[in-house]
Amino acid sequence: MQITASAISLNVDDVTASATFIKQHFGFHEEMSADGFVSLSRPDAGFNLIFLCIGLETFKPIQMRGHRVDGLLIAFVVDDIDTEYARIQAEGVAITTSIETEP
Repeated sequence: MQITASAISLNVDDVTASATFIKQHFGFHEEMSADGFVSLSRPDAGFNLIFLCIGLETFKPIQMRGHRVDGLLIAFVVDDIDTEYARIQAEGVAITTSIETEP
């Protein structure tokens, strides 16, 4: 098997606002979009980040339509966390968890 692409897909209330946030603060760009859907990427991420509108009729499996995922974490590893943290704060992003160094 050869994997040619990877993606993380999230159900959100507002696809446009979610995509705008990721593009503005994390440098992703839009690869494709449709009503209730957007796929974002950046060359060094290794995956596409997809936002789907909650309740989208085409969402499969149907029993998951309209549900969010609890406890999902998307992590980006960067060379200088202190600089990126300061940049995000300066851009007005609400920080809900402070950075900490772990062993």
